[in-house]
Amino acid sequence: MSDERRAQRSVLPIPDQAYAGTIWYDAKDPEADFAPIEQLRPPAGAPNVLLILLDDVGFAASSVFGGPVHTPVAERLAAGGLRFTRFHTTAICSPTRAALISGRNHHSVGMGGITEMSTSAPGYNSMRPNSCAPLPEILKLNGYATAHIGKCHEVPLWETSQAGPFDRWPSPGNGFEHFYGFLGGETDQYYPNLVEGTRPVEPWGTPEEGYHLTEDLVDHAISWVEAQKALVPDKPFLLYLAPGATHAPHHVPKEWADKYAGRFDDGWDAQRERTFARQKELGVVPADAELTVRHEVIPAWEDMDDALKPVLRRQMENYAGFLEHTDHHVGRLIDSLEELGLLEDTLVYLIIGDNGASAEGTINGTFNELISLNGMAGIETPEFLTGQLEKLGGPESSPHYAVGWAHAMCTPYQWTKQVASHWGGTRNGTIVHWPRGIRAEGEMRHQFSHVIDVAPTVLEAAGLPHPVQVHGITQQPLHGTSMRYCFDDADAAERHDTQYFEIFGNRGIYHRGWSAVTKHRTPWQTTGDVGIAFDDDSWELYDGSSDWTQARDLSAENPGKLHELQRLFLIEATRYNVLPLDDRSFERVLPEYSKKPELIGHRQLLFPGMGGLTEQHVVNWRNKSWSLTATVIMPDTGAGGVLMNLGGHSGGWAFYLKDSVPTFCYNLFGIDRTHIRADAAVPAGEHRVRVEFGYDGGGLGKGGAVTLLVDDQPVGAGRVERTEPIGFGYEPTDVGRDILSPVTDDYPAADNAFTGTIKWIEMEAGDDSHDHLLEPADFFRVVMYKQ
Repeated sequence: MSDERRAQRSVLPIPDQAYAGTIWYDAKDPEADFAPIEQLRPPAGAPNVLLILLDDVGFAASSVFGGPVHTPVAERLAAGGLRFTRFHTTAICSPTRAALISGRNHHSVGMGGITEMSTSAPGYNSMRPNSCAPLPEILKLNGYATAHIGKCHEVPLWETSQAGPFDRWPSPGNGFEHFYGFLGGETDQYYPNLVEGTRPVEPWGTPEEGYHLTEDLVDHAISWVEAQKALVPDKPFLLYLAPGATHAPHHVPKEWADKYAGRFDDGWDAQRERTFARQKELGVVPADAELTVRHEVIPAWEDMDDALKPVLRRQMENYAGFLEHTDHHVGRLIDSLEELGLLEDTLVYLIIGDNGASAEGTINGTFNELISLNGMAGIETPEFLTGQLEKLGGPESSPHYAVGWAHAMCTPYQWTKQVASHWGGTRNGTIVHWPRGIRAEGEMRHQFSHVIDVAPTVLEAAGLPHPVQVHGITQQPLHGTSMRYCFDDADAAERHDTQYFEIFGNRGIYHRGWSAVTKHRTPWQTTGDVGIAFDDDSWELYDGSSDWTQARDLSAENPGKLHELQRLFLIEATRYNVLPLDDRSFERVLPEYSKKPELIGHRQLLFPGMGGLTEQHVVNWRNKSWSLTATVIMPDTGAGGVLMNLGGHSGGWAFYLKDSVPTFCYNLFGIDRTHIRADAAVPAGEHRVRVEFGYDGGGLGKGGAVTLLVDDQPVGAGRVERTEPIGFGYEPTDVGRDILSPVTDDYPAADNAFTGTIKWIEMEAGDDSHDHLLEPADFFRVVMYKQ
């Protein structure tokens, strides 16, 4: 490729040039000589790029930023690179990820909230415009190899099924040539709902065999890099590793949690004080910084029930083990790069959290987050939780720690994840490591920066322009500012001097050291302050030049400055599609209000081999009557196995045959399993095997009568006394086999496929729905857990 063509990188793909020389008749003619084929590569000196984005880690969790969790790999990278102490995210999952890979503000790429809460408004529709080509697409079209390993929560909800379209999936839509991970906000770390490319795949083993998602993701990342360097050693790569850790459920092998036994016995208030002192020692906050006051809606440790405190302590020990476990496995990838001789020339971004620590675990925390999600938190009494302590963090649990711990993990700032107004929700410690490109080692950088700054930094490091046109579409400019200006100059004047923030009505504006902010909603109070008009929100004003932590509100002393920044927020909000502000909860979830497409109606045909279907991919059967009919062919020797299931060990249901006998199991959150069996086996031949659930009515989560039928003749009956009203979580629906954790111990975890033949399954919901009785707060709470 000529130097002239290499310079034509402002239009992508680089246009092919037709051969313009002499055409010869015979290839054997000595004059019939053509230039050799050159493969597309970025400019000389372009580094490899490794982006690592952890999940739900507050500023004050990791030891590298003064926290209680030992993170030696992060410390190692910081010792050889830079710690950015004023790096910011958007305060929530999908928006941060969309901003990271696009280099644009999240509303400008349609991600004003999580995908489950998208609406038809431009800033909230979860549909990145094709005028905003993402960083991986730009790098791929310039000759980089690209891979995304881990979590992706940027695909519009109605496009997440195997029917596609796949235009906004990591591969091919976001420019990644390879994807291995999961779609959505969370998944079980022991039984993940995995996808490779666009195809559902199964984890390699069970937790008993040593399986854990974080380790699996890192194994895939290492294998991908090894393959690249074995086959195209001169081709730089972009690897985006986004583990599901440390998002709930907080799953980690027990020995990792046990490392922290007794470390948190004196509670979260004492931990905040310890962390703050350590942060000052390290210099990640100034010596004159103030520790912000704990808000009264966050309980003091001393006010918690003494009977609950052993559970609360173990929740934090478990989370700490989870984060250290994650750091350890990230270290295996770093070690691999070093062994391959690649680390020296790899630009590494380690972003420790896509938002502040998660306060979505309720005031008391939970053993199984699905219980509280469904409005049944009363089940989890101190006695119940104490009885589950030995299982916390293991495959039988789905835990999340209490609000107080989340607040402590955001020390020294106010608030947590979701609260985009305050630094507790948006300030995430970040490490940049690039030995060949950064002379400084082990230094701090205190310039204001934001996740949208990563893409322009990578392009500058690679010597690449931001393209004017991609695939024939004129591109919107990047919104971020390259951070390279301060890599070797600790005193460089700050260049990213204005940044707005907004999530769920919580909003703020940063401008040249000042910040004006207003909190509109409290994360664990799912309706919270909703109902207050936006104009009636109370704004606060902070001067960052003398108040690092937003501890001293100056709004009363300096109303002129506050009004100036409020106006600036509106200007930025107008520019970047933030308006109209939207604090609605359940209305944003329901298609009839939000005007997003709805994938499934009240009747559905499913076929054998279909699997990995999330709850929104099947008929909504909750709070109503429903039926499931399987047309099967039974062999002469009889058959057994799963016809269809939804969910797994922590809650779900399954319709299956055991020794040819139709059986239905309803698993209420792993606490109570109801089995209803037919009176006789299904004979050989083709038959219709059916389960009917007649909902009691009268409200949500009620019970109902179960009838089993073969060829329309009743063969068994029973009752389920209580059902879940909203959702069973992240384990999928499968046809012909329960692929992940089993709903019931009636069949094994792996070898449970139906041994006859399934022709098809029909599922149909009745017209007696009670979903209209759902409290907005309950509906909203479930969706928010999936971010």
